[in-house]
Order: sequence, then C-alpha cells, then structure tokens
Amino acid sequence: MKGIVFTEFLEMLEEKFGYSFVDQIINEANLPNQGAYTSVGTYPHQEMISLIMSVHFHSQIPVDDLLRTFGNHLFGVFKKSYAVFFDKFTSAFDMLENIENHIHVEVKKLYPDAELPRFETERTNDNCLKMTYYSDRKMAALAEGLIASTLEHFHQKGSINIEKVENEGKIVTFIIKTEG
Repeated sequence: MKGIVFTEFLEMLEEKFGYSFVDQIINEANLPNQGAYTSVGTYPHQEMISLIMSVHFHSQIPVDDLLRTFGNHLFGVFKKSYAVFFDKFTSAFDMLENIENHIHVEVKKLYPDAELPRFETERTNDNCLKMTYYSDRKMAALAEGLIASTLEHFHQKGSINIEKVENEGKIVTFIIKTEG
C-alpha cells in the first residue's frame, strides 16, 4: 500500500483527535517502522489494518465509518494534489466510469508498484451507475467515501447503496443513483 495512504490517514487522525492520540495509536499498533511513513514508500496493508483497528478500539467508531471518513479526506487530498485528473470530467459518473481506464493508468505511471483496487462500471440509465469494487484488502468503505465525495465535488445529490458483497468483502457492488 502506498505511503500516501498512511501519511494522510495519520494526518486525518491528528486533525480530528490530536497528536497525543496519533502517538498512542502508532505505539499500540506495534508497527515495524514505528509509524515512520513516507508518501512515496510502499508498506504492507496489514499495517494500515493495525492502525485502523487501534483507532476503532480507542474511539469506538465503527471500522466502516472510519474508512468512509478517510475516503472523504483522501478525496480532498487527491483533488488538491492531482487537480488535472478532476478537470477532465464533467460529472460524477463520468469520473467514476474512468477510474479504471484513465485515472488508475495515470497513477501507475507515477507509482508503478502501486497495488490498486479494480473497478467495473455499468451505466444502467442516466441516473444510475453500478460500480463493482475488487480488492483483496477488503476496504470497500474507503471506496464508498471516495464515491460520496465525487458526487459532492460535482454538486450531484444522490445515494450509494451496497447491492452485493461477495468473497468476504473482496468484491462489493455499489448502486449509485443521482437525482434528476
């Protein structure tokens, strides 16, 4: 997992809970590198799981809520750092439909060793997009937070519902509906 995910997760925690909380979480997660991450480094995703579980234990915030909130945070970081990706699209569906064949292609150019989730999309009508997430990391709630922020970015009101979860969360199908 790319270091930017770790550094931004810790940044979000510091903003919401303070430095002492982050320090406690890092110490209790018993990380091999004591939480010293660089944004361009690559780290085992199990370390992220350890951090998330420690935050969950101390805050009692459900794991999926933490991941959705982090997805919202990460969207803001991506929007600021990679504005060129956002300028190419005119709607949330346009952007979501291009994650796999455009955005992830560009990400791989920047970070060739990045292990990205895979997405398939199917537009069922003008106001409904079926989007399937595939990842061994089982972090679909993070993707859901990013999807929700995409709708907000394009000022589109809508809903995101989980239609199906398969293979213990490695495959999750979202139904995204927008209003008129």
